[in-house]
This record gives sequence, C-alpha cells and structure tokens, in this order.
Amino acid sequence: MELLREDQIDPSPLAGKRVAVIGFGNQGRAQALNLKDSGVDVVVGLRGGSVNAAVAKALGLKVQLVEDAAALADVVMLLAPDEVLAKLYREIEPRIRQGGALGFSHGLAIHFNLIAPRDDLDVFLVAPKGPGSALRTLYQDGKGMIALWAIAQDRTGATRELALAYGRAIGCARAGLIASSFAEECEADLFNEAAVVWGAVPEILIAGFDTLVAGGVSAEVAFLECVGELKLIADLIEERGIAGMREAISHTAELGATLGGRKIVDAGVRQRMAEVLAEIRSGRFAEELVREEASGYPRLEQARAEARELPVERAFKSLRP
Repeated sequence: MELLREDQIDPSPLAGKRVAVIGFGNQGRAQALNLKDSGVDVVVGLRGGSVNAAVAKALGLKVQLVEDAAALADVVMLLAPDEVLAKLYREIEPRIRQGGALGFSHGLAIHFNLIAPRDDLDVFLVAPKGPGSALRTLYQDGKGMIALWAIAQDRTGATRELALAYGRAIGCARAGLIASSFAEECEADLFNEAAVVWGAVPEILIAGFDTLVAGGVSAEVAFLECVGELKLIADLIEERGIAGMREAISHTAELGATLGGRKIVDAGVRQRMAEVLAEIRSGRFAEELVREEASGYPRLEQARAEARELPVERAFKSLRP
C-alpha cells in the first residue's frame, strides 16, 4: 500500500490553475471551501436559478453557470450525484478545455462506463472516506480525512502529481492519501453502503430494537441499548481498533459479544455479502441507480416514508430533549 502525507506532496501542480467544482452538495460544498482556504482559485458551477448560488456566495465562493465554470477551468471536479453525472458530462464536454483535467470523488461513473471521457483529458479520482461535513470540520480543526486516489487517463504525464496536489489542497493529505483504482474505490464503497455500515448496521439496530420490544422491554430502554450505544462503540473502534475495543469493554460485554456475534453474522451472512459484492461488480447496481433516478426515485421515497414510521423512530423522538 502506498500512503502519502502532506509533507511528501508538492502543492505546485495546482498553482495558477482554476478548479471548477460542479455541484454544491455534501462533498462539493466542503471541497470548494477547503480549496479556497488552501489558496486555490476555485469556482462553483451551478444551474441557473439554483438555491445554492446565494449560499455559496455568502460563504465567499465564486459562482458561475455550470457550462461557463467548466469552460474557464483547468480542472473540472464532477461532484454532483452519481446518477446524473453522465448527462452532466455530455452537456459540458464540448466546453472543457483541450488537455484539461476531469476529477471525481467516486469511481462509479467511470468504472461502469456511464462516462467515456474525451481522449485528451487527464482523469483522476480523489475520494475522501467520509461525508463532506466531516471533511470540512476536520480541515477547519487543522486535521484531515484519509482519502483514496487513482488515475483513469494520464494524457499529460502529470495526472498523478495533480491528483495528489488536489488531495493535499482539500486537507486529506494531513491524514493520508492511499493509492487505489477507480474499480477498487467504487466496488468497496458500494459494498460498504449496501452490505455493512449503511445497509446492514441500521437493519441490525432495528431488528435488535424490535426483538427487545417484542420481549417486553420498553421502547425507550430498547432504543438506548440497541441504538444509543452505537456511537460509543464507533468511538472506541476509531480510537483503538476492533481488538482494542473488545479489550476496553467489560468482561460481561466481551463474552456476550464473543458468544453472540457469530450466531448473528454466520456463514450464511457472509455468503449473502459475497452475493452483494458480485451484484455490484456485475454492474447491476449501477443500472438500478440510473433507473431509479430516471423514474423519480420512487423506491427511495417509499423507503424514507417507511423509516419515518418505524417504532424505533418514535422511540428516538421521545428521548430527544
């Protein structure tokens, strides 16, 4: 594994260059602000009439229409949602400078061929491993968020240096930049979202809550036990690792985890995880994502509505101050 930190990276490949951040969501906002604070000439590209224009300007950022921002930039960072990137790229491709650079923070659009970049462009990835809100907070605190970087096209021979300089400018090199590939970053990220932290963990929390309530435990106590302690274990793992977390908890908790954990996460679970990974690698998930956007996100809207009505959600609200 190649891991580089700030003092090993030359910032000069971004000197005198303009970066256009296309999109002002979770990552776009954080990366644009971090770039500005690092002294990079950055402009935010937005659609006409975007409500984010006033917000970006109030934060001291320059704002232009998407097509103008792309035309005037040396580096175009596509930080809009994955499912709209192909359409967005088709719109701006004729405006991007010859010999310019195209950047991403997720590998999906390139890895699954939703975008075929123009042959003259350098194409790179810098993917912070966490949400933009945390990326910004860490930067402001003088810290950083670890990120993966990769290259898909290197037409100028200088894409590696540019990608590393970009990762340095958004503060990630303070924690470390790890060499990867578009495929590895994309597949690992999608797998985590579907089968581990964002997919399986909430379902386990809900199932645990429901089991305790069905067994006669009050909803509030069930919430505190099955959901409320999640942050505590996450903080311990962040600080000590999984082995260190287990050594830090009581013998009672450690024995319970040892005996109970593998009854839940058994060979069948691991097999289904492998099936999820295979589905992601086949491209089926990327196809589903594009279809979901085209139809107006009906499954996501339904899932959000159902989640708001869960008993565990009512318990959460009852415990808020």
